[in-house]
Amino acid sequence: MEPVKAQGIKLWDKQGTEYLDLYGGHAVISIGHTHPHYVKKITEQLNNIAFYSNSVVISVQSELAEKLGKLSGYDNYDLFLVNSGAEANENALKLASFHTGRKKIISFSKSFHGRTSLAVAATDGSSMQAPVNKTENIQFLPFNDIEAFEKNMNEDVAAVIIEGIQGVGGVQIPSTPFLKKIEELCKKFKSVLILDEVQSGYGRSGKFFAHQYSGVKADLITVAKGMGNGFPIAGVLISPEFKAVHGMLGTTFGGNHLACAAGIAVLDVIKDENLLSNSENIGNYLMTELKKISGVKEIRGLGLMIGVELEIPCAAVRNSLLDDHKIFTGSSSDKNTMRILPALNITKEEADLFLKAFKSVMSKMLVK
Repeated sequence: MEPVKAQGIKLWDKQGTEYLDLYGGHAVISIGHTHPHYVKKITEQLNNIAFYSNSVVISVQSELAEKLGKLSGYDNYDLFLVNSGAEANENALKLASFHTGRKKIISFSKSFHGRTSLAVAATDGSSMQAPVNKTENIQFLPFNDIEAFEKNMNEDVAAVIIEGIQGVGGVQIPSTPFLKKIEELCKKFKSVLILDEVQSGYGRSGKFFAHQYSGVKADLITVAKGMGNGFPIAGVLISPEFKAVHGMLGTTFGGNHLACAAGIAVLDVIKDENLLSNSENIGNYLMTELKKISGVKEIRGLGLMIGVELEIPCAAVRNSLLDDHKIFTGSSSDKNTMRILPALNITKEEADLFLKAFKSVMSKMLVK
């Protein structure tokens, strides 16, 4: 399939076949393909000042930081701009080490933090978790296991990093007691709490950040994917507790003006079109209806970050949705769990098209 045109959550290939995109490149397409305001902002920036790097700090970077702070509720945090989620997470880990003078990092089973030093995440050995050189400074603990975390947390830990919602790991949600215990012990041992909201942030969950459902406050928050709606941009939101030091962080392309224009456009659309509310409402509708379909074992998710665990492997189901109904969906490291990550402005009518197709596919698969 070779896409040549896209609009909203629809794609067209070179033969003119129309597809429904319910995955958006791992939650990258947050406000829909080719949104007119998005195209306008990038075009205006391109026509004015093209590819300036962050060596010249001008108003577009400040505008992006200010709008992100207000919309996310972290308006007293600094913003360091980079290009990808992996880069954001690596810089967050570096900041934590500088800040604490320590090296040990705690992460959790089935986590995924990009192609970083944490890519050894203890999953089932899936190729999605590309192994790197293991180090004694990285420890992976059972997910949502408070007792295991309490036993292993101590004054040697520089940072605890956890996803707002695990994506690759099968859309697993950290419990509120688990997140609160992490926050409590990070404060006790003066360790840094890093919330990886690369996939689960930017309104994907129905709140700006998924961890806000638990009421915890992160020291560092990493963002990417939906931040630029397809344009490479990422960042680290940094607590005022961190003091800037010359030479601590650096980037060549991070914060370039075109990326900032894309980021500003995304925030404008999320706010003006009330997409946090739409994400919550359509997400709840989808999850309610999906639970009624035979062959569905469990639905996990918040907003429009949805994991559909089936009683059968999902590969054949996804293939049928694509081949027979022209609908894109995603997978996870759990072979039975399908991921649904549409643009936040998906309509109820578009959701119903997917539900009808999914119900048809499942009824045929179960007969086999």
